[in-house]
Amino acid sequence: MKVISIANFKGGVGKTTTAINLAAGLLSKNKKVLLIDVDPQANLTQSLGITDDIEKSVYTVLRKEAFGEETNISDVIVKASGIDLIPASLDLAGAELELASVYGREQILAQLITPLKGYDFVFIDCPPSMGMLTINALVSSDFVLIPLQAEFLPLKGVRSFLKHFEMVKKLNKKVKLLGFVLTKYDQRKKMNEHVRALLEEEFSKEKVFDSRIRSNIALANAQQDGKDIFSYDKKANGAIDYLELTNEFLSKLKKM
Repeated sequence: MKVISIANFKGGVGKTTTAINLAAGLLSKNKKVLLIDVDPQANLTQSLGITDDIEKSVYTVLRKEAFGEETNISDVIVKASGIDLIPASLDLAGAELELASVYGREQILAQLITPLKGYDFVFIDCPPSMGMLTINALVSSDFVLIPLQAEFLPLKGVRSFLKHFEMVKKLNKKVKLLGFVLTKYDQRKKMNEHVRALLEEEFSKEKVFDSRIRSNIALANAQQDGKDIFSYDKKANGAIDYLELTNEFLSKLKKM
């Protein structure tokens, strides 16, 4: 089982979209996938059609584990649009403060995930900040995947994130940068091409996925309908791009 955090300091860069559609792409390849939403905004949860208040969420098990209560992360797994999901709730907003004084607070999510069986991949959708929830995700992970728009402000956010990531690696020496996924991409825009070239120069060509996710309204419409892009419109550019990313993702992991 490989655990991958999907993270970036910048919001609106396609983290949630990538989590949902890469998971769906892997399901089409007969892989068993679990999504975990640790963002208090709960965008991943809502994008898979869960919009009502939920009794059990990732907050439920984090809090129980932190304070020594008996818990099992499998108890909060739900099925959302055919994908296994551990949902987020608004209660997560208070988790940063609640966990601040807990001994071993950086390891809580890792302790919960370790007993999980039967999954090929676990994807964790992180908040756009390096708080305790993102640190827990990274400490739990084998890899981090960074989606970003090919523009200068998101690039600055990536540089800032990676400085903090180097510090987190002291807590989890196995975690590696899997690579960057360019989203909302338009090769006709000089800025997009320029930022892609900068990424390849600064972090190596191998760290930038060849698969680029083009701007595609169908991706937003799919999330509005609580579906992945393949269920919504398998002929859309978004479906074509995420299937290509799925294949490259599997190939890259095999090489690593």
